[in-house]
Amino acid sequence: MLAGVGNEPGLPDPGLAAPRDQQIQLGQRAVAEIYRQMPMLPDNSPVTRYVQSLGHKLQSVIPEQYNWPYQFHVVQEKDINAFALPGGPVFINVGTIMAAANEAELAGVIAHEMSHVYMQHSIKGMRKQGTTQAAGQILGGILGVVLGGPAGALANMGAQLGAGVISMKYSRADEAQADAVGAIIMYKAGYNPIRLAQFFQRLGQKGNSGQPQFLSDHPDPGNRFQAVQDEIRNWPSRLYHDNSPQFAQAKQEAGSMRAYSAQEIHQMSQGGQIHNVSGPDDAPAAPARSRNESSSEVMPSGGFQQFQGPFSLEYPSNWQPVQEQQSGLVTFAPQAGVVQNAIAYGVLVAPFQPQSANNLDDATQQLISSLQQRNPGMRQAGEIQKIRVNGVLGRSVDLLGQSPLAGSNGQPLRERDWLVTLPYNDGANVSLIFVAPENDFARLRPTFEQMLKTFRLNQ
Repeated sequence: MLAGVGNEPGLPDPGLAAPRDQQIQLGQRAVAEIYRQMPMLPDNSPVTRYVQSLGHKLQSVIPEQYNWPYQFHVVQEKDINAFALPGGPVFINVGTIMAAANEAELAGVIAHEMSHVYMQHSIKGMRKQGTTQAAGQILGGILGVVLGGPAGALANMGAQLGAGVISMKYSRADEAQADAVGAIIMYKAGYNPIRLAQFFQRLGQKGNSGQPQFLSDHPDPGNRFQAVQDEIRNWPSRLYHDNSPQFAQAKQEAGSMRAYSAQEIHQMSQGGQIHNVSGPDDAPAAPARSRNESSSEVMPSGGFQQFQGPFSLEYPSNWQPVQEQQSGLVTFAPQAGVVQNAIAYGVLVAPFQPQSANNLDDATQQLISSLQQRNPGMRQAGEIQKIRVNGVLGRSVDLLGQSPLAGSNGQPLRERDWLVTLPYNDGANVSLIFVAPENDFARLRPTFEQMLKTFRLNQ
């Protein structure tokens, strides 16, 4: 099909609703928690690989200055839904793939979600709900709720995913804008933008089976079909490719696998069963892509810089500190040491409040238990020992777990986490977790010890 003749459409300047690194960090932290609460297809699933390929094709038409580090994930859920997080993560349900009539319709859903990220609608919505706060404070507050992994347990022991991030309901104006921007992305990638509107239109006609969650979170801005048609009417002619054998194969794969209802997923999450849910044919979830653990990109430099905040310490000059105001969590890590939204090399420092702990030993054990709940397979290696840090008596213990990095055999590397806890004030404590793959931990140990040696609480 050919479009009309006119001016080539251009993507708008979205501005910057909040610092870019904070938006990316917010999305990454939320992804880690989502993987604990929703069954996801592994990266090695043919369906996931197809969705990622389609997403990257759409991403390739976005100018570099406006682009985000988009990620594409597939939720093993039968309900029709999709959502995006600040900074780039996009999630597509298996049910959405099954509901799409062709590749262009699925591309339309993905482009629409990418446009919410592009226009930063979630962040703008958060700011409207907290207009008296600076953007960094708003993000910090939400980060304190959505942190995953060890960081999540430190920020809020037993915290659940922040509903404000995933269940953010867009305004009709946001939806109209996401349609318009998504149409441009589709057009530039060679898909007929009207397919986006047709997908939504068909969902709205499924009244007898109830309104899909997708439409609840994405309210109809009006006559979607007519609005998109008016938008593209005068664009230059272009040959559209609305389908592909790859889409048909991915849809067939999706139809042959087990998908869960929202109610089943909620029950599995409550029962701690999500980590047992795997991809097709019970294939284990793929570990993070392999990375050269000995690379200079992750190894600490010989120089140190001073960090000043609620505490002070010296950290490697080639690592970056990231501070979250609401939770009090501060991470120190090289850029290449953050993999699949988790710290593979680095240090996490955060206050934590135990429940009715009689002493620091009890508080430390509570924290270890919380970390183990959030990281199945993590185990304590040895007894809790006493340690003195700049005159303050604390506790020290080693933990063994699974690194987000994969070895040359494709299997996850073993990870060693050195946990140090110290008394803080008013019954609160502070913890430091030094993280590295086990086969590299000895090389990092002198750096970790230097950081601990310089650690001082600023009370």
